[in-house]
Parts: sequence; structure tokens; C-alpha cells
Amino acid sequence: MRRHGILNSELARLINRLGHTDTWAVADCGLPIPASVPVVDLAVVFGVPRFAEVVDAVLAEVVVESGTIADSTPAVVREMLIDVPLVETPHDELKALLSGCSFVIRTGETTPYANVIFRSGVPF
Repeated sequence: MRRHGILNSELARLINRLGHTDTWAVADCGLPIPASVPVVDLAVVFGVPRFAEVVDAVLAEVVVESGTIADSTPAVVREMLIDVPLVETPHDELKALLSGCSFVIRTGETTPYANVIFRSGVPF
């Protein structure tokens, strides 16, 4: 058993496969995800787990170069991503970009537009 870090075995496996420039997303519970993209569905009920909790846990394990958010993303979500260089795009474009993601983590978040596509970096 692990002492710390991501305990979800599917999520840990997908994170371990990431390479430089691969993209992956953390999404609210309502974002439509293309059928071709693997989904790690962590949602239990509305609000559980929260977007911020999942982002914090994953960012503790993954090097991130940047993130892409919708131009309609609310300030409360942007504040959660203060340490990530962000690119804005129209919401429909963000949804289209999901098809290129290695995976999407679905949270129980109910804040509209609480979605971000991260681009993996390297630690050196």
C-alpha cells in the first residue's frame, strides 16, 4: 500500500504514462467527454470530490507546463490555478481539445466551467 499520493490505481497508472507535452484534463461533473478518451470518474455525488481537491492532489504528482481554460471560467476556478500559466479559449474549443487528451478526470464539482486541460512538463 502506498504511503501518500494518488491512491486510485487507474489514475496512478494514467499519470505514470504521461510524457512531456501530453495533455490531460480535470473536469466538473457536467462536461461532455468524447467517448474515445479514457475517463477516471471520481464523482460520488454532486460536490464530491471538489475540483480544487482533485487538482491539488494531481498537481502534487505531475509537472505542468500550462493549462487551458474556457474564457467563461469563473474567477473562483482561476484562483485555484494561480500557479499555472493559463491560456484562454472559447468553451466550445476547450471541449474540442478534449479529444486530444490522454485522459480526463471527472470530479463531482458543480461550479459551471470548472474545467482545465493541463499540458505535462518535465522536472529538468
